[in-house]
Amino acid sequence: MANTIRLKKRAASGSAGAPTTLAPSEVAFNENDKKLYYGFGDDGDGTSSSIITIGGEGAFSTLTTNQTISGNKTFTGTVDLSGATLSGNTTFSNNLVVTGDLTVNGTTTTVNSTTVTVDDKNIELGSVATPTDTTADGGGITLKGATDHTITWTNSTDSWDFSEHVNAASGKEFKINGTSVLSSSTLGSGVTGSSLTSVGTLTSGTWSASTIGTSKGGTGQTTYSNGQLLIGNSSGSLSKATITAGDNITVTNSSGGITIAAAAGQPTAGDGIDVSGSEVSVDLKANGGLVIETTELAVDLAASSITGTLAVSDGGTGGTSASAARTNLGVAIGSDVQAYNAKLAAIAGLTASDGNIIVGNGTTFVAESGSTARTSLGLAIGTNVQAYDADLDNLSGCQSGASAALALLTSTEVAILDGATVTTAELNILDGVTSTTAELNILDGVTATASELNILDGVTSTASELNILDGVTSTTAELNILDGVTSTTAELNILDGVTSTTTELNIVDGSTSATSTTLAAADRMVINDAGTMVQVALSDLVTFLENGTASSFELDGGTF
Repeated sequence: MANTIRLKKRAASGSAGAPTTLAPSEVAFNENDKKLYYGFGDDGDGTSSSIITIGGEGAFSTLTTNQTISGNKTFTGTVDLSGATLSGNTTFSNNLVVTGDLTVNGTTTTVNSTTVTVDDKNIELGSVATPTDTTADGGGITLKGATDHTITWTNSTDSWDFSEHVNAASGKEFKINGTSVLSSSTLGSGVTGSSLTSVGTLTSGTWSASTIGTSKGGTGQTTYSNGQLLIGNSSGSLSKATITAGDNITVTNSSGGITIAAAAGQPTAGDGIDVSGSEVSVDLKANGGLVIETTELAVDLAASSITGTLAVSDGGTGGTSASAARTNLGVAIGSDVQAYNAKLAAIAGLTASDGNIIVGNGTTFVAESGSTARTSLGLAIGTNVQAYDADLDNLSGCQSGASAALALLTSTEVAILDGATVTTAELNILDGVTSTTAELNILDGVTATASELNILDGVTSTASELNILDGVTSTTAELNILDGVTSTTAELNILDGVTSTTTELNIVDGSTSATSTTLAAADRMVINDAGTMVQVALSDLVTFLENGTASSFELDGGTF
């Protein structure tokens, strides 16, 4: 059977697109987009300069299957599309001339021209099969801007509605049925009724309408008599009224004026009251305690002749000095109340926090707690008293744990550890070992466990046999490979007499180094032939691979 060569591929379940890289002249097929890709050019690093599409249904047109074709295509001659339907969006980059009728059955027709020119002088909107005012409702013209600017027909009001101002050119008017109703400065003569709620400044004319009421800013009055005034009332209107004269007051009304005067009969002086002409004043007694302050009558004891003391029962202190007043009031300092003391004030100002104690600092009293209080009491931890330590507490009895162990050490045993650089982990390995000191010194730095070292206990090898290992350059990791080997002595003796060099053996030992070699058909390779290790020529391997029946060999380009 002939050998099979397979191209690099991507399964149909993968993604469309070219491989990320291809070697120069390498080909690959994508079953998803049905395109054949080719590595074109050479970047000099084993990869192609670019990847191009050279074939496949996904890249080139077929005669019968459905396809999507992209890119620019130029056709010459006549392209007959009479039996075809253009579906989806179609763009024509040049002019399109339609010699017949153009019918658009879509929902929206968009024209992106700067200027639209139509030869017809009449444009019909809403030309449906059976037009009515209902079908016309909401129709019109919309100019797009920051907001829509519209002229629309509203059926419910039977009117055209403008969303913006309507600005007629200078000299033009608004007319209804051929009659002017409004120009830029004048209402038409035919406008005889109005619902104006405000007007500008009226500079001429005669008011011929009814009286303007107070609700419209008028007075609601048309005539007045001498002295009448307009007075507001609870109904919200204005009423006409005159001023009525009172006691000793006269009121005289005239055309455009009102005179109010005092009538006959003047005030007379009485007890404590003086009258001078039309002025009435208070007669103040000297040293009586009454004074005039800023036009008002007031009591001022400094202006009186009052003497003596005011008893406590009368609301006074009964004393003429501060000391006598405090004694009379029962607040004498030193007998009734405590005299002020700065130290007592300092204690009173301290915060009563839990754990605080009051301590004198040589000047005043302060509140202290924690380490500050211990220092003041001479009990500073680490200075005056020993801080608590669990080990010290344990040593005080030397009855358990590490403390008990240290208590049993002799001075000679302690001296052995003097200067030792071994770690705790290394010392723990020796726990329970029965070897002598000399034997243990041989193992200085060995990472084997105590159980592994005990395996050597009782070994009968001679010094010369062990010295064979002297100078071996194998690493600890390589020697550890033998850790746990169960081979018998007979199996190990198979190696006796081997003449291979260390370099040759190291090639087999997982070596990752390679030697550049030109292979020849006569070169040999080691193969396990049904349990027997033999050397085979490379020419035999070639013959085996060429026989597809025997080898089932396929050259598979892989995937991407």
